Amino acid sequence: MEKRTLLAVVLSIAVISVFYIIQGIFFPPPAAVAPEREQSQVTESSAGPEASSSAETPALSPVLSAEAEGGDQGKAAAVAEERITIDTALITVVLSNAGGDILSYKLKEHDDQGEPVEMVFAGGPEAAGSRAFTIAFGDANTRPVSSYFSVRRISEYSLEFYRDFVLSSGANAGEEGRFRLTKRYEFKPAEYMFEMTVSLDGRNSVSSFDFNGAAYTLGFGPQIGPSFEKLDQRYEYRNYYTYVNGKLRTEKVGNSGPLIIGSRPAWAAIAGKYFTLIGVPYISQYDVAFSTKTEPGISSASRLYFIRPALNGSRTEDIYRFYLGPKNQESLGIYNTGKNDYGLQDMEFLKVASTGFWAPLEIVLKWFLMIFYRIIPNYGIAIILLTLLVKVLLFPLTKKSSESTLRMQALSPRIKEIQEKYKENPQKMNAEMAEFYKKEGYNPLSGCLPMLLQIPIFFAMYSLFNNHFDLRGAMFIPGWIPDLSLPESVWNFAPVRLPILGWSDIRILPFVYVGSQLLYGKVTQTPDQQGNSQMKIMLYAMPIVFFFILYDVPSGLLVYWIMSNVLTMAQQLIINKYLAPKRAAIASSNHGPVIAPRTMPKKKKKK
Repeated sequence: MEKRTLLAVVLSIAVISVFYIIQGIFFPPPAAVAPEREQSQVTESSAGPEASSSAETPALSPVLSAEAEGGDQGKAAAVAEERITIDTALITVVLSNAGGDILSYKLKEHDDQGEPVEMVFAGGPEAAGSRAFTIAFGDANTRPVSSYFSVRRISEYSLEFYRDFVLSSGANAGEEGRFRLTKRYEFKPAEYMFEMTVSLDGRNSVSSFDFNGAAYTLGFGPQIGPSFEKLDQRYEYRNYYTYVNGKLRTEKVGNSGPLIIGSRPAWAAIAGKYFTLIGVPYISQYDVAFSTKTEPGISSASRLYFIRPALNGSRTEDIYRFYLGPKNQESLGIYNTGKNDYGLQDMEFLKVASTGFWAPLEIVLKWFLMIFYRIIPNYGIAIILLTLLVKVLLFPLTKKSSESTLRMQALSPRIKEIQEKYKENPQKMNAEMAEFYKKEGYNPLSGCLPMLLQIPIFFAMYSLFNNHFDLRGAMFIPGWIPDLSLPESVWNFAPVRLPILGWSDIRILPFVYVGSQLLYGKVTQTPDQQGNSQMKIMLYAMPIVFFFILYDVPSGLLVYWIMSNVLTMAQQLIINKYLAPKRAAIASSNHGPVIAPRTMPKKKKKK
C-alpha cells in the first residue's frame, strides 16, 4: 500500500503541474489571409495627425477639404486635437477627436497602486499613441482612422464624433463620392456598460462600402488593464472567449496574426484575472477577431475586433454595447436579472468569471466563502473557516484512508509471502493476490480513492483563492498582509533583484508553508515508511521545490495551504490516537511467527 500511496501522491502532483503548464500554452492558429481585390481609396475631408504606416494596408490618400453639414453647416472640420472627459459615478472616460477614440477609461472604485484602475492599458511612453474603440476602413490588419473629427456634445453622458470622407473608386479620376462616418458614445450614470453607434452615410454619392472585403472594423486595443509586469497565465493572464448558442467557448489566440471567428457569437470577451472587456454587437452580419500582436512599449497585447462585412447599401447604423469593468458577481450579475439601465437579461456574462472544468464546484465554495465573510468581515478569516469546513466534511474520507492503510499493514505479511512464492510467475501471482483480496474482503484501491476524490476540491479551492475578485485589496493582517490577492512582503529591496531567482522581496508566508509541510509529512508518515528513501525525498525535497514555485503566489493561496496543512495534521493526530490500539496489535502480530498463506497446506510435525 505504501507504493500505491506514493504513486497517488506523485500522480496528484503531476496532474497539478501539467494542468497549469497546459493552461499557460497557446497553440498558434494559421494566420487569416485576406482576399485580394481592387481597393477603393478613401481621403479624409481635412488634415489630421500623422499615423505610422502599415505594411499590410496602403496609407490613406492626400486629404481634401470639406465642410461639416447639419447644425454645424459652414463650420470647418476640426484641425486640432480636442479631448473630452465624461464622469459618471463609476468611471472617468477621456475621449479624443483624433479618430473619435477613447484614450483613457478609469474605474473610480478600484485601485491600482494607489490610482484608479486604467482599463485602456497602452504600456510605456513608446505606445503613447495607442487608442481604443478605433475605426478602420478595412479588415483587422488595416490602419485605423486617426484624423480629427468634429464633436457634438449631446448630453452630460453622451457625445458624437463625425467626419466627411471622399471615396475614389479605383483609378478612375473624377469618380468620387462623399460619405460621413459618425461615432456616437452613450454612457450611463451607474453602469460599466456603454453604448456605441457607428454610422456610415453615403448620401446620394456612395452606394456601397467595400474596403478589402469589409465595410469597417471596430477595434479595441492594445491591452485591457490594470498594469502588469508579465502575463504568466497563472497569477495574471488574458483569456479570450466567445458566447455561441448558449455556450462559452475559449479561443486559442496565437501570435501569427488575428484569429478570425465567423460564427457570429452573441458576445466576445477578453478577460484578465479581475477585469474584463465584453463586446455585444447588435448587427446582422459581423466577424469577431482576436489578436495578441505586440507593439513598442507593451510586452503583451490583447485586441478585440468586430469586422463589418462589405455593405451593399448607402447607409448603415450599427449599435454595439461594451462592458469594461470588474469581473465580479455584483457588476456582471445584473445583466442576467434585467436590473440594468439597458434592460438586458440572461446575458451570462458571469461565465467569464467562473470557467474551467471545476467551475460548478468553485461556485459552491465561493458561496460558502461569502457566508463566512458576512459573519466575520475579514477574508483571511473567511478562508480559514472555509478550509476548516472542507476538512470537517472530508474527515470521513481521511479516516477511511487511514483505516485502509492500517488494514493493508495487517495483510502485508501474507502479501509478501505470495509475492515471494510466485515472483517467477507474475500472472499466477496476480491471480493469487486477487483471490486473497477477495477472501479478505479488501479493496487495494480503498486507501487511494479517498485521496483522489479530494483532488477536485483542491483544484476548485486553488482557483477560487487565486481568482476571486473580492480578495483583490482585501486585508487580512494590517501591516503584514494588506492584500490577499498579492504576495505579502516584509522587506522590499528593489530595484535590486536576487540573481537567477529575480526576487526583490523577503516574504514570511513561504517559509511558514515549508515548515507546515514538513511537519505535515512527519505526522502523516507511518512507521514502516520512515526507512523508505522515496518517502524521505517526498518529505523533504518536495516542500523545498514548492517553496520556490510558490514564493510569489497571492498570499490568500498560501493562507489556505498553510491552514490546510495545520488542520490535516490535527486530523491525523486524532486518527492516530483512535487507531493506536489497532496499530499496536498489528505490530505485535507482525513480529510474531509468520503465518502461512491459506492456499498452502499445513505440514504435520513429526513426533
